[in-house]
Amino acid sequence: MKALLLREIGVGPAIGDVADPVPGEGEVLVRMVAAALNHRELWIAKGQYPGMVLPATLGADGAGVIAAVGRGVDPARIGERVMLYPGLGWGDDPRFPAPAFGLLGMPGPGTIAEYVSVPAANAVAKPDHLDFAQAAALPLAGITAWRGLVTKAGLLPGERLLICGAGGGVAAQALAFAIAMGAETWVTSGSDETIAWARARGAAGGVNYRTDDWGKALRRQAGGFDVVFDGAPAGGFRDYSRSLAMGARIVLYGSTGGASVPLSAPELFLKNWVVTGTNVGNAAEFETMLDFTARHRLVPEIEKRFAFASAAEALGHLENGHGRGKVVIDIAPDP
Repeated sequence: MKALLLREIGVGPAIGDVADPVPGEGEVLVRMVAAALNHRELWIAKGQYPGMVLPATLGADGAGVIAAVGRGVDPARIGERVMLYPGLGWGDDPRFPAPAFGLLGMPGPGTIAEYVSVPAANAVAKPDHLDFAQAAALPLAGITAWRGLVTKAGLLPGERLLICGAGGGVAAQALAFAIAMGAETWVTSGSDETIAWARARGAAGGVNYRTDDWGKALRRQAGGFDVVFDGAPAGGFRDYSRSLAMGARIVLYGSTGGASVPLSAPELFLKNWVVTGTNVGNAAEFETMLDFTARHRLVPEIEKRFAFASAAEALGHLENGHGRGKVVIDIAPDP
C-alpha cells in the first residue's frame, strides 16, 4: 500500500510503498478516507521527537471504514464508519498517561496511509453529522482541548476564558467547545483576521499580541479571567497574567516559543492560581468529547485540503503557510 513515509532525518517524508497491514488479535483494519496533520508531524520529520524509530508512517488523526477484523473482534464491525482515537496504552489511571503511552504515527502506525491496523477500541463510530474529512480533523486537537477545558480546568458556563493563539488547531477546537459550553470566551492572535473569525463564531473579543501593550488592552477590555488555555506560555504569560482573576486556572498544553514560563511566586500563592499541564486525553474522555460534539453538531475548522499524492506538500503548508484550523489529506473518495 501507499503511505507517507519518513525514512531518515534530514530527508523529507514522501509517499512510498509499505507492506499491507494485517489486523492482529483484537485489532481492526481501517481503510483510510481522510487524515489530518498536527505540528507533531513537523517535529518528527525534523527528528525532534522522543523515541524516534524509522522508517515510520506519519499521522495520528484519521477517519475511514473498517475493512477487516482480527481474531476476537466481531465481524459485524466490518463496514463501520469510524474515526480513530489517537492514543495507545493510556494505562489505568485516568489522571495522567502511563510511561509507555504513545500515539499513532510514532510509535504506533500512522494514519496517512491507505490502510492502518489499530486496536478495535481505537476505532470509534464517526458522528453522523461529520463527513470523513471533518472527522479526521477532530481527534487529537479535540481530545487535547476537551481534556484541558473540562477535566483540567473544570470550565463552567458563564466563566470568563482566554484562549491564546486562537488560530491553531487545538485552540480553534477549544473555541468551539467553550462557546457551546456557555463560557464568555476571549482570544489572542497575531492576526486581526483571526480575531474577527473568532468573534464571528461567538468570541466576546480579542487582542492582537503583535501590538504594543496588548496585555493592558486585554485587561481593559475583558477584566479578570477565570481560565486560560495556552499552548505557547513563554511568549504571553507575562502579558496576560495581570488579567487573571483570584483563583484562576491556567492550563498549558504546549511549549511553542520556548520552554520557560515567567511565574511570580507571590502572585501564584496570594491569588490562589492553579497552573496545570495537559496532553492528549484518555479513551473515556474521547467518547465524552464525541458525544458533546454530536449533541451540539460542532464541526472542526478545516483550513485546506490536499490530495493524498500531495501529502508532503501539505506538511510544507502546515509549516510555512498555515493560518488557522486543520490541514486535511484526502486519501480515498468518500464511500
